[in-house]
Amino acid sequence: MADAAAKPAAEKGGGDPEMKGWLLKWTNYIKGYQRRWFVLSKGVLSYYRNQSEINHTCRGTISLHGALIHTVDSCTFVISNGGTQTFHIKAANEVERQSWVTSLELAKVKAIRAIESEEEEEEETAQVVPSQEINTVVRDLTERLENMRTCYDLITKHGAALQRALNDLESNEEESLASRTKIVNERATLFRITSNAMINAGNDYLRSAESQGHKWSKMLHHEREQRQRLEEIIEQMAKQQSQMEQAAVFVRRNKPLPMSSSSTMVCMNPGAPGTNLTSDDETEFYDAEEYGYDRTGDSPIDSTFILKLNKRRSSSEDQVGSEGHTGSSSESDEQKRTIQTVQQVCLISAARVASGDDEDNGTDKVDEGSKCDTRKSRPSASASKKGVSGNRRTRVPDKPNHSVSLWSIMKNCIGKDLSKIPMPINFNEPLSMLQRLAEDYEYSEVLDHAATLTDESEQLAYLAAFAVSTYATTAVRTGKPFNPLLGETFECDRMDDLGFRYLAEQVSHHPPIAALHCEGKQWVCWQEFSMTSKFRGKYLQVNPLGGAYILFPKSGHRYSWRKVTTTVNNIIVGKIWVDQHGTMEIIGTNAAHGNKCILNYKPYSYFSREVQRSVKGVVINRNNETKWVVRGTWDDKIEIAPVLETSGTSENPTYTTGEYKVAWQCRPPPADSEKYYNFTTLACQLNEPEDGVAPTDSRNRPDQRLMEEGNWEESNKEKVRLEDKQRTARRSRETEAESAASEGRPYPVYEPMWFKREKEEGSDEFVHVSKNTYWKAKASQNWSGCPDIY
Repeated sequence: MADAAAKPAAEKGGGDPEMKGWLLKWTNYIKGYQRRWFVLSKGVLSYYRNQSEINHTCRGTISLHGALIHTVDSCTFVISNGGTQTFHIKAANEVERQSWVTSLELAKVKAIRAIESEEEEEEETAQVVPSQEINTVVRDLTERLENMRTCYDLITKHGAALQRALNDLESNEEESLASRTKIVNERATLFRITSNAMINAGNDYLRSAESQGHKWSKMLHHEREQRQRLEEIIEQMAKQQSQMEQAAVFVRRNKPLPMSSSSTMVCMNPGAPGTNLTSDDETEFYDAEEYGYDRTGDSPIDSTFILKLNKRRSSSEDQVGSEGHTGSSSESDEQKRTIQTVQQVCLISAARVASGDDEDNGTDKVDEGSKCDTRKSRPSASASKKGVSGNRRTRVPDKPNHSVSLWSIMKNCIGKDLSKIPMPINFNEPLSMLQRLAEDYEYSEVLDHAATLTDESEQLAYLAAFAVSTYATTAVRTGKPFNPLLGETFECDRMDDLGFRYLAEQVSHHPPIAALHCEGKQWVCWQEFSMTSKFRGKYLQVNPLGGAYILFPKSGHRYSWRKVTTTVNNIIVGKIWVDQHGTMEIIGTNAAHGNKCILNYKPYSYFSREVQRSVKGVVINRNNETKWVVRGTWDDKIEIAPVLETSGTSENPTYTTGEYKVAWQCRPPPADSEKYYNFTTLACQLNEPEDGVAPTDSRNRPDQRLMEEGNWEESNKEKVRLEDKQRTARRSRETEAESAASEGRPYPVYEPMWFKREKEEGSDEFVHVSKNTYWKAKASQNWSGCPDIY
């Protein structure tokens, strides 16, 4: 255990809490706790192997402004920044643990306040017209300078008078000595008063000049960064224009683009070198001799494709409890020990092998009767009932045509996390993020079908198709959902017609985290959704955090996965388009332990002959055998096929597959959906007013309702009011927490209404799970514990 108890450093003038001491930290490479020296300073928790490393070797840090702090037991607590980094820490005793947790919570509060004050200062600085600000500052400094000149004149005058009085005092007329001494004292007093006034005026001038100088320095730094980023954007646009012109020249001359040989095919793994979509460096693309599946036809062009898979060294590393899988951090030098091998898989359809034509382009025959057409698998949503009676709506009011200066707003957001920046509703769609996440279950019939399957590998293939279906509408949905308020909820009870009911709650504001729980008749799914987003001028990149979990109670099969990266391109210039890219691993646990599916979302490339928005993957069983092949596009459909035969080497196996069948098919959007934010029918029904829901439900948000009705000006005012109300409530909680900490009482951490944070089964992660109390409260209409957020 710890050798020395951690003791808080002295705090002066309300400074940031500081802590230093020995604690035990869980490290993944030895699967146990190791003694480490921790330092809490300026809102950052850092750890080292020992005290001597403080000045040169930091082993890991977590910024507390967006961290979650959770107490596990009397001595253990966990700090996480939303999924990418987690510290599991054990103190010597309960008193030491409470001391650390209290200091960490206080440091988090101060870090949040510091960031908000900086953002407010930047916002105020950006809103001031430079010429007006200069005139104001010059006028203020001129007035202070005039005060100093006046003081200087008075000092000169009274100094001369004092000097004359001193000269008269040296005369030999003794009869007037007392009167002359009195005069000297009076002159000296006036000189001292004037000198003090001069000193004060000088201090005022110095403080004013320093404060304005700091502000001007920040403005200059900000403008310099903006200029550099604009130069980079223009450079990238010039490169892309040059590439497009070269491609146009090739087309006009009827010459093909340069083709690479089969031995230099493009790596499909987005994490591989040379395939970074968002890199600002010039990337050279080559055509690969591989073909995807034809989106316009019913049969594939060619069923052969190359897929690079990350292969773990041993089955023991597939344990969900692995700290590397859960996002837990360990020493940087220990992370370099992770070894991954790459397995190349070549998939050849049975139809092509049977024909004996292994070199010519063939086509696979798809059994139309084997297709799972999701468009006909359940009743129309427009015919479903809302509440007790009444048909649900099929559209929302058309989007008003309000002009907005995009660049005037977005230029100050470059390099920042957009989830933390107040944006006007001109960029929004009239749905909360909690409602947008409910659209993940629009194709829940795929899960219904998967729950009925006895073949666990086929079940996993259908689950993979469902995971891909959650991106079906993202290709055309470029509007930003409303950021949920802390304590905001949303329910979607469609058990009667769609076969599921859904509940979501915003459980954290720093960092923003939404907890979800959805249950069908034969499956239960829960998620914890958070994200980080960065605007780079040319594109916006969204990196989802948190995991998704599903359980099929009948078979006991349980799976988990994480979403891939989303990039929104051409934010400033050109037509906006969305791309999904990355590798998604669906890992089986419990009765499905050892099974996994690896899906590769291919990034878009101007010069690739690969079908855009394509997804390819394989299902591998617990014996490390590939059983199913998955292919398709994330905006159209997914096909799956069983693997009939395996040949080739272990490093380069060849699989012979059976006939493909459609596991998921995207429903066509309404004909005029572009007029109302490209909403699907289900999306139109999510914000439909409904009686009996919680007062915190997203459908009760006044700013969102006003936007849907077309009153954008009033909606912006309501949005500002709600954000100010939320900020005031949070600061009130922080003040109470600081008071409790100063009195030695436990820190009152915010608790969600319908979810609780628990350790995930078979993992070191902590996830918000449902308390299973919402639907009972709705049945009795008991909303007494709901906060007033609107």
